[in-house]
Amino acid sequence: MNYKIINSGSDGNAVVVNEMILIDCGVSYKRLGPYVDKLKLVFISHCHSDHFNKRTVKLLAKNRPTLRFAVGSYLVNDLIEKGVNKSNIDVIEVGKTYDYRLFEISPVKLYHDVPNMGLRLFMNDEKLIYATDTRTLEGIKAIGYDYYLIEGNYKNEEELHERAYNDFYESRVKTTHLSKEQATQWILENMKDDSDYKFMHEHKERKDEE
Repeated sequence: MNYKIINSGSDGNAVVVNEMILIDCGVSYKRLGPYVDKLKLVFISHCHSDHFNKRTVKLLAKNRPTLRFAVGSYLVNDLIEKGVNKSNIDVIEVGKTYDYRLFEISPVKLYHDVPNMGLRLFMNDEKLIYATDTRTLEGIKAIGYDYYLIEGNYKNEEELHERAYNDFYESRVKTTHLSKEQATQWILENMKDDSDYKFMHEHKERKDEE
């Protein structure tokens, strides 16, 4: 299994696995360029625009009319509104596994300020888990996986407090995002010696914060 992180962060999220699976669609259509014709499935975790770029979804629906989308029930109407044929939408549920012949997927419940899911992906006898925009991974196990794409939005609470520009911002981040400290502990509890891991959705300084 191989993956390409097109982008990760509040400015857009998209990961392509084995050139056929798009995990989150929060970037421009142009940035998906070389992968568009090869995609077999698009998984979208939740409604925020950095994970669900509506213009990109509309173009995918227009240019790849048979492309399948796997989403929670809470995103079905948004996809239809952007031109995705209802027959191309697979409504997936947490705790169930779905067979797409070349691979299997299983959604994971995450904890954000809107309904949100992570994803387990099984392909070629390898296992990958993707989880971003969540305040906790409590109750989630992924023992011995080969790939971990896990949110590490901020270093720890002390670092977040130092850069937070107001109390609301600090509180929201702590209740909707995972720290690297939390992610590291969870990864170490689950990974094997040769597992590959990446911190996702890391905080990026905006120009007006510099």
